[in-house]
Amino acid sequence: MYMRKKFTTRLLPISLCFLAILLTACDLGGGNPQASKLVKAPANKQIYTMPQVGTSNITLDPALVLSADQTSMNAISMIYTGLVQLDDKLQVQPQLAQSWEVSSDGLTYTFHLRHNLKFSDGAPLTSADVAYSINRALEPATKSSVAPIYLSLVRDSDKLLAGFIPTFTLIGDSLLTPDNNTLIIQIKKKAPYFLDMLTYPCSYVVEKRLIDTYKTSFTDHLTEGGSSGPFKVSHFTQGQEIDFVPNTNYYGPQPQLKKVAFPFYQQADNVYRAYQAGQADLTGVPVSTFANDKKRKDFYQVPQLWINYYTMNYLVKPFDNVHIRQAFAVAINKTSIANNVWKGTVLPTNHIVPEGMPGYNASLTGVDGTQSLTGNPARAKALLAQGLKEEGWTSIAQLPPIKLTYATGTSSFDQEATAMIAMWQKVLGVTVTPDPVDYNTLLSQVTLATGNPAGLQFWGLSWVAEYPDQQDWLTRQFDSGVPNNNMNYGQNTSTDVAKQQSIQQQLETADATTNPGARIQSYQQSEQQLINDVAWMPMEQVTTTFLRKPTVVGIVNNADNVIPPNDWANIYIGQYTQS
Repeated sequence: MYMRKKFTTRLLPISLCFLAILLTACDLGGGNPQASKLVKAPANKQIYTMPQVGTSNITLDPALVLSADQTSMNAISMIYTGLVQLDDKLQVQPQLAQSWEVSSDGLTYTFHLRHNLKFSDGAPLTSADVAYSINRALEPATKSSVAPIYLSLVRDSDKLLAGFIPTFTLIGDSLLTPDNNTLIIQIKKKAPYFLDMLTYPCSYVVEKRLIDTYKTSFTDHLTEGGSSGPFKVSHFTQGQEIDFVPNTNYYGPQPQLKKVAFPFYQQADNVYRAYQAGQADLTGVPVSTFANDKKRKDFYQVPQLWINYYTMNYLVKPFDNVHIRQAFAVAINKTSIANNVWKGTVLPTNHIVPEGMPGYNASLTGVDGTQSLTGNPARAKALLAQGLKEEGWTSIAQLPPIKLTYATGTSSFDQEATAMIAMWQKVLGVTVTPDPVDYNTLLSQVTLATGNPAGLQFWGLSWVAEYPDQQDWLTRQFDSGVPNNNMNYGQNTSTDVAKQQSIQQQLETADATTNPGARIQSYQQSEQQLINDVAWMPMEQVTTTFLRKPTVVGIVNNADNVIPPNDWANIYIGQYTQS
Protein backbone atom coordinates (compact mmCIF):
# COMPACT_ATOMS: atom_id res chain seq x y z
CA MET A 1 0.00 0.00 0.00
CA TYR A 2 1.45 3.32 -1.00
CA MET A 3 0.53 6.93 -0.83
CA ARG A 4 -1.31 8.35 -3.80
CA LYS A 5 -1.77 11.97 -4.61
CA LYS A 6 -3.43 13.28 -7.73
CA PHE A 7 -1.42 11.86 -10.58
CA THR A 8 0.21 15.15 -11.51
CA THR A 9 2.17 15.14 -8.25
CA ARG A 10 5.09 13.01 -7.20
CA LEU A 11 4.13 9.72 -5.55
CA LEU A 12 6.23 8.31 -2.75
CA PRO A 13 6.29 5.01 -0.87
CA ILE A 14 4.69 5.26 2.55
CA SER A 15 7.95 4.11 4.13
CA LEU A 16 9.66 7.33 2.94
CA CYS A 17 6.72 9.50 3.98
CA PHE A 18 6.72 7.98 7.47
CA LEU A 19 10.40 8.90 7.76
CA ALA A 20 9.80 12.51 6.78
CA ILE A 21 6.77 12.94 9.00
CA LEU A 22 8.43 11.36 12.05
CA LEU A 23 11.21 13.89 12.03
CA THR A 24 9.25 17.07 11.47
CA ALA A 25 6.58 16.61 14.13
CA CYS A 26 5.59 19.40 16.48
CA ASP A 27 4.35 19.55 20.07
CA LEU A 28 4.77 21.13 23.45
CA GLY A 29 7.22 19.30 25.68
CA GLY A 30 6.46 17.91 29.10
CA GLY A 31 8.07 18.58 32.45
CA ASN A 32 11.28 17.66 34.27
CA PRO A 33 10.50 15.83 37.51
CA GLN A 34 13.82 16.90 39.06
CA ALA A 35 13.37 20.61 38.40
CA SER A 36 10.88 22.91 40.02
CA LYS A 37 10.50 25.63 37.43
CA LEU A 38 10.87 26.05 33.68
CA VAL A 39 11.90 29.57 32.69
CA LYS A 40 12.92 31.16 29.41
CA ALA A 41 16.59 30.58 28.60
CA PRO A 42 18.97 33.46 27.74
CA ALA A 43 19.02 34.84 24.19
CA ASN A 44 22.15 32.88 23.22
CA LYS A 45 20.27 29.66 24.04
CA GLN A 46 17.27 30.45 21.83
CA ILE A 47 18.28 27.96 19.14
CA TYR A 48 15.87 25.25 18.01
CA THR A 49 17.44 22.28 16.21
CA MET A 50 15.07 20.27 13.96
CA PRO A 51 16.96 17.40 12.26
CA GLN A 52 15.88 16.37 8.76
CA VAL A 53 16.46 12.84 7.51
CA GLY A 54 17.32 11.51 4.07
CA THR A 55 17.12 14.95 2.49
CA SER A 56 19.88 15.50 -0.05
CA ASN A 57 18.05 18.06 -2.15
CA ILE A 58 15.20 20.22 -0.91
CA THR A 59 13.41 23.01 -2.74
CA LEU A 60 12.79 26.48 -1.37
CA ASP A 61 10.61 27.46 -4.33
CA PRO A 62 6.98 27.53 -3.11
CA ALA A 63 5.71 26.96 -6.66
CA LEU A 64 7.44 23.58 -6.79
CA VAL A 65 7.10 22.07 -3.31
CA LEU A 66 5.21 18.78 -3.01
CA SER A 67 3.06 18.04 0.02
CA ALA A 68 4.98 14.81 0.63
CA ASP A 69 8.25 16.77 0.96
CA GLN A 70 7.83 17.68 4.61
CA THR A 71 11.28 19.23 5.02
CA SER A 72 10.73 21.65 2.15
CA MET A 73 7.18 22.36 3.35
CA ASN A 74 8.43 23.29 6.82
CA ALA A 75 11.18 25.54 5.48
CA ILE A 76 8.90 27.29 2.99
CA SER A 77 6.23 27.92 5.63
CA MET A 78 8.86 29.76 7.69
CA ILE A 79 10.21 31.87 4.81
CA TYR A 80 7.10 32.76 2.79
CA THR A 81 3.47 33.67 3.41
CA GLY A 82 0.34 33.90 1.29
CA LEU A 83 -2.93 35.77 1.28
CA VAL A 84 -4.34 33.29 3.78
CA GLN A 85 -2.89 30.45 5.82
CA LEU A 86 -4.05 27.79 8.26
CA ASP A 87 -3.98 28.11 12.03
CA ASP A 88 -3.22 25.19 14.31
CA LYS A 89 -6.87 24.11 14.16
CA LEU A 90 -6.61 24.03 10.33
CA GLN A 91 -8.97 26.96 9.95
CA VAL A 92 -8.28 29.57 7.25
CA GLN A 93 -6.97 32.81 8.74
CA PRO A 94 -5.94 36.18 7.23
CA GLN A 95 -2.24 36.46 6.51
CA LEU A 96 -0.97 39.02 3.96
CA ALA A 97 -4.65 39.78 3.33
CA GLN A 98 -6.28 41.38 6.34
CA SER A 99 -9.78 40.86 4.89
CA TRP A 100 -11.67 39.79 1.78
CA GLU A 101 -15.11 39.76 0.21
CA VAL A 102 -16.76 37.21 -2.04
CA SER A 103 -19.23 38.27 -4.73
CA SER A 104 -22.84 37.10 -4.53
CA ASP A 105 -22.27 34.57 -7.33
CA GLY A 106 -19.19 33.19 -5.55
CA LEU A 107 -16.92 33.80 -8.54
CA THR A 108 -14.97 36.90 -7.48
CA TYR A 109 -12.72 37.21 -4.42
CA THR A 110 -11.48 40.68 -3.46
CA PHE A 111 -8.53 40.64 -1.03
CA HIS A 112 -7.41 43.69 0.93
CA LEU A 113 -3.74 43.49 1.89
CA ARG A 114 -2.28 44.77 5.12
CA HIS A 115 -0.64 48.17 4.74
CA ASN A 116 3.13 48.65 4.58
CA LEU A 117 4.01 45.02 3.91
CA LYS A 118 7.69 44.40 3.14
CA PHE A 119 10.03 41.67 2.00
CA SER A 120 12.98 40.82 4.22
CA ASP A 121 15.26 43.18 2.23
CA GLY A 122 12.91 46.09 2.98
CA ALA A 123 11.33 46.24 -0.49
CA PRO A 124 7.57 46.94 -0.53
CA LEU A 125 5.27 43.93 -0.93
CA THR A 126 2.14 44.88 -2.89
CA SER A 127 -0.80 43.28 -4.64
CA ALA A 128 1.32 43.20 -7.80
CA ASP A 129 3.74 40.82 -6.05
CA VAL A 130 0.90 38.50 -5.06
CA ALA A 131 -0.50 38.48 -8.59
CA TYR A 132 2.99 37.90 -10.02
CA SER A 133 3.59 34.94 -7.69
CA ILE A 134 0.30 33.21 -8.48
CA ASN A 135 0.75 33.79 -12.20
CA ARG A 136 4.35 32.54 -12.08
CA ALA A 137 3.26 29.29 -10.44
CA LEU A 138 0.86 28.69 -13.33
CA GLU A 139 3.26 29.61 -16.13
CA PRO A 140 4.30 26.55 -18.19
CA ALA A 141 7.96 27.60 -17.87
CA THR A 142 7.81 27.16 -14.08
CA LYS A 143 6.93 23.47 -14.53
CA SER A 144 4.96 23.29 -11.30
CA SER A 145 3.21 19.98 -10.70
CA VAL A 146 1.16 21.41 -7.83
CA ALA A 147 -0.17 24.70 -9.22
CA PRO A 148 -2.44 22.84 -11.70
CA ILE A 149 -4.16 21.33 -8.64
CA TYR A 150 -4.27 24.08 -6.04
CA LEU A 151 -4.76 26.98 -8.45
CA SER A 152 -7.02 25.09 -10.84
CA LEU A 153 -10.03 27.18 -9.85
CA VAL A 154 -8.45 30.43 -11.07
CA ARG A 155 -10.29 31.39 -14.24
CA ASP A 156 -8.33 30.61 -17.43
CA SER A 157 -5.58 28.83 -15.48
CA ASP A 158 -6.06 25.81 -17.73
CA LYS A 159 -5.48 27.98 -20.81
CA LEU A 160 -2.30 29.44 -19.34
CA LEU A 161 -0.97 26.01 -18.37
CA ALA A 162 -1.71 24.68 -21.85
CA GLY A 163 0.11 27.58 -23.48
CA PHE A 164 -3.03 29.00 -25.10
CA ILE A 165 -2.45 32.52 -23.75
CA PRO A 166 0.20 34.20 -25.95
CA THR A 167 1.14 36.74 -23.26
CA PHE A 168 1.62 33.96 -20.66
CA THR A 169 -0.16 35.98 -18.01
CA LEU A 170 -3.48 36.06 -16.19
CA ILE A 171 -2.68 39.50 -14.81
CA GLY A 172 -5.33 41.81 -16.18
CA ASP A 173 -7.57 38.79 -16.86
CA SER A 174 -8.52 36.79 -13.77
CA LEU A 175 -5.85 38.42 -11.56
CA LEU A 176 -6.56 42.13 -11.09
CA THR A 177 -4.68 44.74 -9.03
CA PRO A 178 -6.75 47.95 -8.93
CA ASP A 179 -4.32 49.39 -6.34
CA ASN A 180 -1.27 48.34 -4.33
CA ASN A 181 -3.36 46.92 -1.50
CA THR A 182 -6.13 45.18 -3.46
CA LEU A 183 -6.05 41.91 -5.37
CA ILE A 184 -9.07 40.50 -7.21
CA ILE A 185 -9.12 36.83 -8.19
CA GLN A 186 -11.85 35.50 -10.46
CA ILE A 187 -12.56 31.76 -10.38
CA LYS A 188 -14.29 29.29 -12.69
CA LYS A 189 -17.06 28.04 -10.46
CA LYS A 190 -18.58 28.59 -7.04
CA ALA A 191 -16.25 26.83 -4.60
CA PRO A 192 -16.25 27.66 -0.87
CA TYR A 193 -13.07 25.58 -0.53
CA PHE A 194 -11.08 27.99 -2.75
CA LEU A 195 -9.60 29.71 0.30
CA ASP A 196 -8.41 26.34 1.61
CA MET A 197 -6.66 25.72 -1.70
CA LEU A 198 -4.96 29.12 -1.45
CA THR A 199 -3.25 28.01 1.76
CA TYR A 200 -0.98 25.70 -0.27
CA PRO A 201 2.51 27.23 -0.80
CA CYS A 202 2.27 27.55 -4.59
CA SER A 203 0.29 30.77 -4.02
CA TYR A 204 2.82 32.17 -1.51
CA VAL A 205 4.54 35.42 -2.44
CA VAL A 206 8.04 35.46 -3.94
CA GLU A 207 10.14 38.53 -4.75
CA LYS A 208 10.27 39.28 -8.47
CA ARG A 209 13.60 41.09 -8.20
CA LEU A 210 15.39 37.94 -7.06
CA ILE A 211 13.83 35.81 -9.79
CA ASP A 212 14.60 38.38 -12.48
CA THR A 213 18.22 38.44 -11.33
CA TYR A 214 18.91 34.77 -10.61
CA LYS A 215 16.18 32.95 -12.56
CA THR A 216 15.62 29.38 -11.30
CA SER A 217 18.56 29.63 -8.90
CA PHE A 218 16.94 32.43 -6.88
CA THR A 219 16.53 30.04 -3.95
CA ASP A 220 20.34 29.97 -3.60
CA HIS A 221 20.24 33.71 -2.88
CA LEU A 222 17.56 33.99 -0.21
CA THR A 223 20.12 35.49 2.16
CA GLU A 224 19.72 38.62 -0.02
CA GLY A 225 15.96 38.94 0.51
CA GLY A 226 12.76 37.35 -0.73
CA SER A 227 11.24 36.39 2.61
CA SER A 228 7.71 37.48 3.50
CA GLY A 229 7.37 35.15 6.50
CA PRO A 230 8.55 35.21 10.12
CA PHE A 231 12.04 33.92 9.25
CA LYS A 232 14.65 34.46 6.57
CA VAL A 233 17.50 32.22 5.45
CA SER A 234 20.83 33.04 7.08
CA HIS A 235 22.84 30.07 5.80
CA PHE A 236 22.17 27.21 3.38
CA THR A 237 24.54 24.43 2.39
CA GLN A 238 22.67 21.92 0.23
CA GLY A 239 22.68 18.50 1.84
CA GLN A 240 24.25 19.73 5.08
CA GLU A 241 22.23 22.38 6.89
CA ILE A 242 19.89 25.30 6.48
CA ASP A 243 19.60 27.97 9.16
CA PHE A 244 16.88 30.56 9.70
CA VAL A 245 16.86 33.80 11.70
CA PRO A 246 13.94 36.16 12.41
CA ASN A 247 12.80 38.43 9.58
CA THR A 248 12.68 41.88 11.19
CA ASN A 249 10.48 43.15 8.35
CA TYR A 250 7.77 40.55 9.01
CA TYR A 251 4.45 42.30 9.55
CA GLY A 252 3.41 39.97 12.38
CA PRO A 253 4.76 39.31 15.88
CA GLN A 254 8.49 38.57 15.97
CA PRO A 255 9.74 35.07 16.85
CA GLN A 256 11.37 34.64 20.24
CA LEU A 257 13.85 32.13 18.85
CA LYS A 258 17.09 33.62 17.55
CA LYS A 259 17.82 30.72 15.20
CA VAL A 260 16.18 27.58 13.83
CA ALA A 261 18.56 24.97 12.41
CA PHE A 262 17.74 22.13 10.01
CA PRO A 263 20.79 19.82 10.02
CA PHE A 264 20.48 17.02 7.45
CA TYR A 265 21.10 13.39 8.43
CA GLN A 266 21.37 10.39 6.14
CA GLN A 267 19.91 7.90 8.63
CA ALA A 268 17.07 8.16 11.15
CA ASP A 269 19.06 6.10 13.65
CA ASN A 270 21.70 8.84 13.71
CA VAL A 271 19.08 11.43 14.63
CA TYR A 272 17.77 9.18 17.39
CA ARG A 273 21.30 8.89 18.81
CA ALA A 274 21.86 12.64 18.45
CA TYR A 275 18.70 13.28 20.46
CA GLN A 276 19.81 10.93 23.21
CA ALA A 277 23.14 12.77 23.30
CA GLY A 278 21.44 16.17 23.61
CA GLN A 279 22.44 17.30 20.10
CA ALA A 280 18.90 17.61 18.72
CA ASP A 281 15.57 18.88 20.06
CA LEU A 282 13.43 16.36 18.19
CA THR A 283 13.59 12.80 16.89
CA GLY A 284 11.27 10.31 15.33
CA VAL A 285 10.59 7.05 17.17
CA PRO A 286 11.67 3.86 15.39
CA VAL A 287 9.10 1.05 15.42
CA SER A 288 11.70 -1.11 17.17
CA THR A 289 11.79 1.23 20.18
CA PHE A 290 8.14 2.31 20.14
CA ALA A 291 7.00 0.05 23.00
CA ASN A 292 9.62 1.49 25.35
CA ASP A 293 9.61 5.06 24.10
CA LYS A 294 5.85 5.47 24.46
CA LYS A 295 6.36 5.28 28.24
CA ARG A 296 8.62 8.34 28.20
CA LYS A 297 7.39 11.77 29.27
CA ASP A 298 8.83 13.33 26.12
CA PHE A 299 6.90 10.95 23.84
CA TYR A 300 4.03 12.15 21.64
CA GLN A 301 1.73 10.49 19.13
CA VAL A 302 -0.27 12.79 16.84
CA PRO A 303 -2.81 11.66 14.21
CA GLN A 304 -2.00 12.93 10.72
CA LEU A 305 -4.36 13.66 7.81
CA TRP A 306 -3.41 10.35 6.23
CA ILE A 307 -5.59 7.28 5.66
CA ASN A 308 -4.45 3.85 4.47
CA TYR A 309 -7.29 2.10 2.66
CA TYR A 310 -8.27 -0.70 0.30
CA THR A 311 -10.79 -0.44 -2.50
CA MET A 312 -12.55 -2.73 -4.95
CA ASN A 313 -13.36 -2.37 -8.65
CA TYR A 314 -17.13 -2.02 -9.00
CA LEU A 315 -16.89 -3.36 -12.56
CA VAL A 316 -15.18 -6.64 -11.61
CA LYS A 317 -16.98 -9.60 -10.02
CA PRO A 318 -17.62 -10.36 -7.25
CA PHE A 319 -17.18 -6.76 -6.08
CA ASP A 320 -19.96 -5.37 -8.22
CA ASN A 321 -22.19 -6.75 -5.45
CA VAL A 322 -22.52 -4.44 -2.44
CA HIS A 323 -23.17 -7.24 0.05
CA ILE A 324 -20.03 -9.12 -0.96
CA ARG A 325 -18.02 -5.90 -0.58
CA GLN A 326 -19.57 -5.40 2.84
CA ALA A 327 -18.78 -8.97 3.86
CA PHE A 328 -15.09 -8.47 3.09
CA ALA A 329 -15.03 -5.20 5.03
CA VAL A 330 -16.79 -6.52 8.14
CA ALA A 331 -14.58 -9.62 8.30
CA ILE A 332 -11.48 -7.56 9.16
CA ASN A 333 -10.32 -6.94 12.73
CA LYS A 334 -8.61 -3.57 12.26
CA THR A 335 -7.63 -3.26 15.91
CA SER A 336 -5.74 -6.54 15.78
CA ILE A 337 -3.81 -5.41 12.70
CA ALA A 338 -3.00 -2.01 14.22
CA ASN A 339 -1.66 -3.64 17.37
CA ASN A 340 0.05 -6.73 16.00
CA VAL A 341 1.31 -5.52 12.63
CA TRP A 342 1.83 -1.81 13.24
CA LYS A 343 2.66 -2.20 16.94
CA GLY A 344 0.36 0.67 17.91
CA THR A 345 1.95 3.26 15.62
CA VAL A 346 -1.32 3.77 13.67
CA LEU A 347 -4.96 4.23 14.67
CA PRO A 348 -7.51 1.75 13.28
CA THR A 349 -10.38 3.62 11.63
CA ASN A 350 -13.66 3.33 9.75
CA HIS A 351 -13.34 6.89 8.44
CA ILE A 352 -12.59 8.34 5.04
CA VAL A 353 -12.26 11.87 6.46
CA PRO A 354 -9.62 11.53 9.19
CA GLU A 355 -9.59 12.74 12.76
CA GLY A 356 -8.19 16.28 12.90
CA MET A 357 -9.92 17.38 9.68
CA PRO A 358 -12.57 20.10 9.87
CA GLY A 359 -15.83 18.22 9.42
CA TYR A 360 -14.59 14.96 10.96
CA ASN A 361 -17.64 12.89 11.92
CA ALA A 362 -17.16 11.33 15.34
CA SER A 363 -20.56 9.61 15.00
CA LEU A 364 -19.75 7.76 11.78
CA THR A 365 -20.32 4.00 11.90
CA GLY A 366 -18.80 1.10 10.05
CA VAL A 367 -20.52 -1.13 7.51
CA ASP A 368 -22.25 -3.09 10.28
CA GLY A 369 -23.85 0.04 11.75
CA THR A 370 -21.58 0.13 14.80
CA GLN A 371 -18.34 1.90 15.64
CA SER A 372 -16.57 -1.37 16.28
CA LEU A 373 -13.08 -1.76 14.81
CA THR A 374 -12.72 -5.44 15.65
CA GLY A 375 -14.91 -6.86 12.90
CA ASN A 376 -18.19 -8.76 13.02
CA PRO A 377 -17.73 -12.37 11.85
CA ALA A 378 -21.40 -13.34 12.13
CA ARG A 379 -22.53 -10.31 10.15
CA ALA A 380 -19.79 -10.89 7.56
CA LYS A 381 -20.95 -14.46 6.96
CA ALA A 382 -24.58 -13.35 6.60
CA LEU A 383 -23.64 -10.61 4.12
CA LEU A 384 -21.60 -13.04 2.04
CA ALA A 385 -24.48 -15.52 1.96
CA GLN A 386 -26.83 -12.75 0.84
CA GLY A 387 -24.44 -11.64 -1.88
CA LEU A 388 -23.92 -15.19 -3.15
CA LYS A 389 -27.69 -15.67 -3.37
CA GLU A 390 -28.13 -12.43 -5.31
CA GLU A 391 -25.49 -13.58 -7.80
CA GLY A 392 -27.15 -16.98 -8.21
CA TRP A 393 -24.23 -18.81 -6.62
CA THR A 394 -24.91 -21.67 -4.26
CA SER A 395 -21.44 -21.98 -2.73
CA ILE A 396 -18.23 -20.09 -2.09
CA ALA A 397 -16.54 -22.29 -4.68
CA GLN A 398 -18.41 -20.39 -7.39
CA LEU A 399 -16.72 -17.10 -6.51
CA PRO A 400 -14.25 -15.97 -9.17
CA PRO A 401 -10.55 -15.89 -8.18
CA ILE A 402 -9.79 -12.93 -5.92
CA LYS A 403 -6.41 -11.15 -5.80
CA LEU A 404 -5.32 -8.43 -3.41
CA THR A 405 -2.80 -6.14 -5.10
CA TYR A 406 -0.52 -3.89 -3.07
CA ALA A 407 2.92 -2.32 -3.39
CA THR A 408 5.59 -4.30 -1.67
CA GLY A 409 8.73 -2.85 -0.15
CA THR A 410 7.96 -2.55 3.56
CA SER A 411 7.39 -5.47 5.88
CA SER A 412 4.40 -3.89 7.64
CA PHE A 413 2.32 -3.81 4.46
CA ASP A 414 3.30 -7.36 3.56
CA GLN A 415 2.29 -8.43 7.06
CA GLU A 416 -0.97 -6.50 6.88
CA ALA A 417 -1.92 -8.22 3.62
CA THR A 418 -1.06 -11.60 5.13
CA ALA A 419 -3.20 -10.88 8.21
CA MET A 420 -6.20 -9.74 6.15
CA ILE A 421 -6.02 -12.75 3.87
CA ALA A 422 -5.99 -15.02 6.92
CA MET A 423 -9.07 -13.26 8.34
CA TRP A 424 -11.02 -13.66 5.10
CA GLN A 425 -10.12 -17.33 5.03
CA LYS A 426 -11.10 -17.87 8.66
CA VAL A 427 -14.29 -15.77 8.73
CA LEU A 428 -15.62 -16.20 5.18
CA GLY A 429 -13.88 -19.35 4.03
CA VAL A 430 -12.69 -17.39 0.98
CA THR A 431 -9.19 -17.76 -0.43
CA VAL A 432 -7.57 -14.49 -1.49
CA THR A 433 -4.28 -14.53 -3.36
CA PRO A 434 -1.68 -11.88 -2.48
CA ASP A 435 -0.41 -9.90 -5.46
CA PRO A 436 2.56 -7.77 -4.33
CA VAL A 437 3.92 -5.52 -7.08
CA ASP A 438 6.36 -2.64 -7.28
CA TYR A 439 5.03 0.84 -6.73
CA ASN A 440 5.08 2.05 -10.32
CA THR A 441 3.31 -1.10 -11.50
CA LEU A 442 0.58 -0.61 -8.91
CA LEU A 443 0.03 2.99 -9.91
CA SER A 444 -0.15 2.07 -13.58
CA GLN A 445 -2.62 -0.74 -12.92
CA VAL A 446 -4.81 1.47 -10.72
CA THR A 447 -5.00 4.09 -13.46
CA LEU A 448 -5.97 1.45 -16.02
CA ALA A 449 -8.78 0.16 -13.76
CA THR A 450 -10.91 3.22 -14.54
CA GLY A 451 -13.89 2.10 -16.63
CA ASN A 452 -12.27 -1.29 -17.11
CA PRO A 453 -14.18 -4.52 -16.25
CA ALA A 454 -10.96 -6.43 -16.98
CA GLY A 455 -8.89 -4.13 -14.78
CA LEU A 456 -7.43 -4.45 -11.32
CA GLN A 457 -9.83 -6.14 -8.90
CA PHE A 458 -8.85 -5.21 -5.33
CA TRP A 459 -5.98 -2.98 -4.19
CA GLY A 460 -4.50 -0.89 -1.39
CA LEU A 461 -3.41 2.75 -1.41
CA SER A 462 -3.27 5.79 0.86
CA TRP A 463 -4.43 9.37 0.70
CA VAL A 464 -2.87 12.35 2.45
CA ALA A 465 -4.80 15.62 2.67
CA GLU A 466 -3.89 18.22 0.08
CA TYR A 467 -6.01 20.90 1.73
CA PRO A 468 -8.15 20.72 4.89
CA ASP A 469 -11.60 20.43 3.38
CA GLN A 470 -13.93 17.43 3.17
CA GLN A 471 -14.16 18.01 -0.58
CA ASP A 472 -10.56 16.80 -0.90
CA TRP A 473 -11.48 13.47 0.71
CA LEU A 474 -14.90 12.92 -0.85
CA THR A 475 -15.62 14.66 -4.15
CA ARG A 476 -12.05 14.30 -5.38
CA GLN A 477 -12.12 10.56 -4.73
CA PHE A 478 -15.63 9.45 -5.68
CA ASP A 479 -17.29 11.97 -8.00
CA SER A 480 -18.03 11.07 -11.59
CA GLY A 481 -15.03 11.43 -13.88
CA VAL A 482 -12.46 12.50 -11.28
CA PRO A 483 -8.98 10.97 -11.76
CA ASN A 484 -9.05 9.12 -8.43
CA ASN A 485 -12.35 7.30 -9.05
CA ASN A 486 -10.55 4.19 -10.28
CA MET A 487 -12.91 1.95 -8.31
CA ASN A 488 -15.66 3.15 -10.69
CA TYR A 489 -18.07 4.35 -8.03
CA GLY A 490 -21.23 5.50 -9.83
CA GLN A 491 -19.61 4.44 -13.12
CA ASN A 492 -20.80 0.84 -13.32
CA THR A 493 -23.81 -1.35 -14.11
CA SER A 494 -24.60 -2.65 -10.63
CA THR A 495 -28.16 -2.69 -9.33
CA ASP A 496 -27.48 0.17 -6.92
CA VAL A 497 -25.64 2.47 -9.33
CA ALA A 498 -28.46 5.03 -9.25
CA LYS A 499 -28.00 5.41 -5.50
CA GLN A 500 -24.26 5.88 -6.02
CA GLN A 501 -24.91 8.58 -8.59
CA SER A 502 -27.26 10.36 -6.19
CA ILE A 503 -24.40 10.50 -3.68
CA GLN A 504 -22.16 12.00 -6.37
CA GLN A 505 -24.79 14.66 -7.00
CA GLN A 506 -24.99 15.33 -3.27
CA LEU A 507 -21.20 15.80 -3.17
CA GLU A 508 -21.34 18.32 -6.02
CA THR A 509 -24.10 20.23 -4.25
CA ALA A 510 -22.05 20.33 -1.04
CA ASP A 511 -19.05 21.62 -2.99
CA ALA A 512 -21.00 24.77 -3.87
CA THR A 513 -22.86 25.20 -0.55
CA THR A 514 -21.78 28.36 1.26
CA ASN A 515 -23.46 27.65 4.62
CA PRO A 516 -20.63 25.96 6.60
CA GLY A 517 -22.88 23.91 8.88
CA ALA A 518 -25.10 22.65 6.08
CA ARG A 519 -22.07 21.86 3.96
CA ILE A 520 -20.38 19.80 6.68
CA GLN A 521 -23.60 17.92 7.41
CA SER A 522 -24.10 17.09 3.73
CA TYR A 523 -20.56 15.78 3.38
CA GLN A 524 -20.94 13.70 6.53
CA GLN A 525 -24.10 12.10 5.19
CA SER A 526 -22.30 11.29 1.94
CA GLU A 527 -19.31 9.86 3.79
CA GLN A 528 -21.56 7.52 5.77
CA GLN A 529 -23.16 6.25 2.57
CA LEU A 530 -19.75 5.81 0.92
CA ILE A 531 -18.66 3.69 3.88
CA ASN A 532 -21.87 1.65 3.67
CA ASP A 533 -21.20 1.14 -0.05
CA VAL A 534 -17.56 0.21 0.70
CA ALA A 535 -16.29 2.79 -1.76
CA TRP A 536 -13.17 2.62 0.38
CA MET A 537 -12.36 0.15 3.10
CA PRO A 538 -10.40 2.46 5.44
CA MET A 539 -7.87 0.62 7.58
CA GLU A 540 -5.79 2.99 9.65
CA GLN A 541 -4.94 6.63 10.22
CA VAL A 542 -1.20 7.24 10.24
CA THR A 543 0.23 9.00 13.27
CA THR A 544 3.43 10.87 13.96
CA THR A 545 5.38 9.43 16.89
CA PHE A 546 8.26 11.46 18.24
CA LEU A 547 10.32 12.59 21.19
CA ARG A 548 10.71 16.29 21.87
CA LYS A 549 12.74 17.99 24.55
CA PRO A 550 10.54 19.37 27.33
CA THR A 551 12.55 22.60 27.14
CA VAL A 552 10.98 23.42 23.75
CA VAL A 553 8.01 25.54 24.80
CA GLY A 554 4.95 26.84 22.97
CA ILE A 555 4.59 24.60 19.92
CA VAL A 556 1.04 23.35 19.38
CA ASN A 557 0.33 20.11 17.57
CA ASN A 558 -1.73 20.06 14.46
CA ALA A 559 -2.62 17.30 12.05
CA ASP A 560 -1.10 19.25 9.14
CA ASN A 561 2.34 19.02 10.78
CA VAL A 562 3.30 22.63 9.94
CA ILE A 563 3.70 25.53 12.39
CA PRO A 564 1.51 28.54 11.43
CA PRO A 565 3.55 31.74 10.85
CA ASN A 566 2.32 33.76 13.81
CA ASP A 567 2.70 30.81 16.20
CA TRP A 568 6.48 31.25 16.10
CA ALA A 569 6.08 34.25 18.40
CA ASN A 570 4.95 31.85 21.16
CA ILE A 571 7.85 29.40 20.85
CA TYR A 572 11.02 29.59 22.92
CA ILE A 573 13.69 27.47 24.57
CA GLY A 574 13.37 27.09 28.33
CA GLN A 575 15.68 25.96 31.09
CA TYR A 576 15.03 24.50 34.50
CA THR A 577 15.89 26.28 37.73
CA GLN A 578 15.82 24.98 41.25
CA SER A 579 13.36 26.48 43.67
